[in-house]
Amino acid sequence: MHRVLLLGAGKIGRAIAKLLGHSGDYDVLVGDVDDRALARVAELPNVTTRKVDVATHEDLLTAMQGRQSVLSACSFAVNPGIARAALASGVSYFDLTEDVATTRAVAALAKDARAGQIFMPQCGLAPGFISIVGHHLTKGFDKLDEVKLRVGALSQFPTGELKYNLTWSTDGLINEYCNPCEVIHEGRRIEVLALEGLEHFSLDGVNYEAFNTSGGIGSLWETLNGKVRNLDYKTIRYQGHRDLVAFLVNELRLSERRHILKDIMEHAVPVTVQDVVLIFVSVTGWKDGMFTQVTDARKVYHAEVFGEPWSGIQITTAAGICTVLDLHAQGKLPGRGFVRQEQVDLEVFLANRFGKHYKAT
Repeated sequence: MHRVLLLGAGKIGRAIAKLLGHSGDYDVLVGDVDDRALARVAELPNVTTRKVDVATHEDLLTAMQGRQSVLSACSFAVNPGIARAALASGVSYFDLTEDVATTRAVAALAKDARAGQIFMPQCGLAPGFISIVGHHLTKGFDKLDEVKLRVGALSQFPTGELKYNLTWSTDGLINEYCNPCEVIHEGRRIEVLALEGLEHFSLDGVNYEAFNTSGGIGSLWETLNGKVRNLDYKTIRYQGHRDLVAFLVNELRLSERRHILKDIMEHAVPVTVQDVVLIFVSVTGWKDGMFTQVTDARKVYHAEVFGEPWSGIQITTAAGICTVLDLHAQGKLPGRGFVRQEQVDLEVFLANRFGKHYKAT
């Protein structure tokens, strides 16, 4: 059995523990500071627990003893410290971060990785799976023109002016709305403002909007540099959402007081598991002398997993990191250093026992 340390026993961490534990191929040690969170996973098959303070280097080193890989389902803020402990312990590292600075810190550490040790951040939906799809669609073009990545985790039954429910990390959501966004525009790598670049479209008779948000493009910004004219990532929401968020973030300047914005959202915007994840990727370019477009569009709905309701974002996020861990354990990923999401083959991903959750619906 592949011995894994999973840090974070929250909503996503529990989902990861259940997928890995029930597979029968992983010995999962779950670490968290919250005794109640640990108790919720303690009875899962092939899962043990221990109290771990992820902010303490010595605690991390002790927890990583005898482990082969560490998965972080924690806030992006603590991931550089977890990655440093992973490097010192010789274990492979995986996380779910959308934070650009965190990913750069992990990439720098990966330069000193040992043989068989990899560092693979951004293993969720976006960044993560969206980059795998985007890179896959670019293959076969003689010359690329544009790559458009669009993702939204939306309430299936939206209410209120925001037409939105919290479905994942509030810190991560605020990061997306406030931080600069990496794009390639007219062949140049630049940063643009979040919440700009507003566009509207319809899918299956429903009207949506999409706008710039930070982090979702992952390392594809670097991989396709010099190969594409335009590349961007935008978040999908129901129409009207962006203007209200822009009022909060920009006019009320809550981007400068993010703790207040977090408090407002967590006390006024309800959580739901009844969501749907929209994934839309479009690539244009030239094939055999013709200007051509190829598209991948899929939806992942909330569903019952192991007898309990899981949100679509739980399913896609947990399945993403479990799939790349599984491919690593099977020797199907590069064997050392920093591994980008787009180095994963889409067909291999979707054929995986965990990746099958992404099958188009």
